[in-house]
Amino acid sequence: MVTGTTSVPRLVIAAPSSGSGKTTVATGLMAAFAASGLAVSPHKVGPDYIDPGYHALATGRPGRNLDAYLCGPRALPGLFAHGARGADLAVVEGVMGLYDGAAHQGELASTAQVSKVLRAPVVLVVDAASQSRSVAALVHGFASWDPEVRVAGVILNKVGSDRHEELLREALAGSGVPVFGALRRVGAVHTPSRHLGLVPVAERHAEAVESVAALADRVRAGCDLPGLLELARSAPPLPGPAWDPAHSLREARSAEAGHAAEPDTESGPESGAGRGARPVVAVAGGSAFTFSYAEHAELLTAAGADVVTFDPLRETRLPEGTRGLVIGGGFPEVYAAELSANEPLRAAVAALAASGAPIAAECAGLLYLARSLTPEPAEAEAAPLPMCGVLPADARMSGRLTLGYREAVALSPSPLLPVGARVRGHEFHRTVITPGAGEGPEGPADGAGGGPAALPAWGVVRPTRQVEGFVRGGVHASYLHVHWAATPGIAASFVRSCAR
Repeated sequence: MVTGTTSVPRLVIAAPSSGSGKTTVATGLMAAFAASGLAVSPHKVGPDYIDPGYHALATGRPGRNLDAYLCGPRALPGLFAHGARGADLAVVEGVMGLYDGAAHQGELASTAQVSKVLRAPVVLVVDAASQSRSVAALVHGFASWDPEVRVAGVILNKVGSDRHEELLREALAGSGVPVFGALRRVGAVHTPSRHLGLVPVAERHAEAVESVAALADRVRAGCDLPGLLELARSAPPLPGPAWDPAHSLREARSAEAGHAAEPDTESGPESGAGRGARPVVAVAGGSAFTFSYAEHAELLTAAGADVVTFDPLRETRLPEGTRGLVIGGGFPEVYAAELSANEPLRAAVAALAASGAPIAAECAGLLYLARSLTPEPAEAEAAPLPMCGVLPADARMSGRLTLGYREAVALSPSPLLPVGARVRGHEFHRTVITPGAGEGPEGPADGAGGGPAALPAWGVVRPTRQVEGFVRGGVHASYLHVHWAATPGIAASFVRSCAR
């Protein structure tokens, strides 16, 4: 385990509300600083998978999430230090408004909380399109609301003219919060969106490269980069060790055994798979499956697996020697026809599931393992398309957005967790699956296709009680996105199951 403190200069880019331009400014700053020769570490507050893809493109480093709800506030400094190791600067993009977080839970999971945990100065991105002198009252309110949050600068976005900028700067001159930039509202960069936000980088890589370069140019022209770098360097050292996947697995194993983790004497993979050959864990990627936290692959590797990414849209076979499969989130509904047409891969996935091999599927993965997926809402009367047929359920698009944090308890034994294990997760989708959960040995979902019974995966206990997801043989599939850094035993258990 890495010890000591982290002294990486850092900034948190926040805003009064969503839609103010955080992603534009944060991604532009990352790209501009990286183009200047700095090693920039990109981070995103909250569970979002899409913005970190643009951050990774801007910096050449993995985009990493800092979510105090999923991982707990105490874990964030270590996760930050792990991601920022070797960087000259870290830029953290906030979520929603500065003080917005998990519903009915105070500051939990807010950008403000993360800024305090990281001891980082906050730069507030303000949409100034329809105001002038009032901007000073807005900034004053955000800067004074919580004295522990250091709002140390402002970047004015959507400024209409030189005259408008002059009025805004004049209003803020006596606020005590310096202005580090002003971006005009003309010449918007094209960043297309759809039903779950921005289109992921993997689906528009060439265009995304151009968009990120254009954002860098805008920020470089409109912001005081030397001043922002000086502000980032004012962040004090962050105490505590960097998160380490191998050490976190040892801690999880020790917790299971009921004693403290032994001090680190060496670094390297854990022996979760035994002393033999490392099992291959295939991880779905490509344009249809873009949602994944970087720490998951790191934990699987540390647990003893060889992680191999493959593209279900292009490859007709699973990677050679696959012993386990992870299918994360993404947009299978957009690529339903292509996924369905890849019959050899669908058959290979079904055969792997029938063999009892462990398969972990979240959200998009759940849809892919279903019998069918209809890529349009019910009123469109579109035909269902065959999927892998691993689960006795059918999925389709919905006009309703399901979004929010969840607390859940494992209801059935699986390769991921024992019965009774508690997790925190996140849902984010516009689809429905019928039935919504395995119904057990006595239910109609039992034994479809001649296989084992489909059991329920989770008992969601917050915000509302419901049963969700499926456990069938070695398959664990649900809508719930879980951050494995909070529960590293998931990776260890999964890899052990691969070796059986």
